[in-house]
Amino acid sequence: MKPRFQLFHSLQSVYEPLTTQSESTQTIDPCLSYKILDYLNRKDVQEALHAQLVGVAHWNFCSQVLDYDSKNVFIPTIDIVSSLVGSGFRVLVYSGDQDSVIPFIGSRTLVKGLAKELKLNITVPYRAWFEEKQVGGWTEAYGDILRYATIRGGSHLAPYSSPGRSLVLFKAFIAGKPLPDGNV
Repeated sequence: MKPRFQLFHSLQSVYEPLTTQSESTQTIDPCLSYKILDYLNRKDVQEALHAQLVGVAHWNFCSQVLDYDSKNVFIPTIDIVSSLVGSGFRVLVYSGDQDSVIPFIGSRTLVKGLAKELKLNITVPYRAWFEEKQVGGWTEAYGDILRYATIRGGSHLAPYSSPGRSLVLFKAFIAGKPLPDGNV
């Protein structure tokens, strides 16, 4: 079996080229969605995700096999997050601070409510985190089990609009380390 974080290393190879320029001057790759589609159809990636294609030979963003019910969009996921945290899984909830679909203050409020319900104490008070000597966003942690963070300049698709900051956030979470505090 492949290492558990093989997917992370593969994802890093997709996003690394996007983070070579400063985010304010980088160009957006119009073919990124096709690259992601190719990436998600690789056998090694599907194995790392434990994805099994049932009823389709090739995964696609839109499918005639899967029927998404629009009413399911309104089903809250906080109970699922609560169950994961309660079972000992480390959870990161993050939002782009420019997300007009799911405002970051709503995510933060849900995380604070969940922490209170689970009787988790704040171990990292709300503070800025940094990426290359600039504020990357804000974060708060409840032990090593539940973390909340914003991504400065991030839209609803934060890894797409702020790939460098998203990668810093993702790397820190996977490694189980706190986000950089600027004292580097």
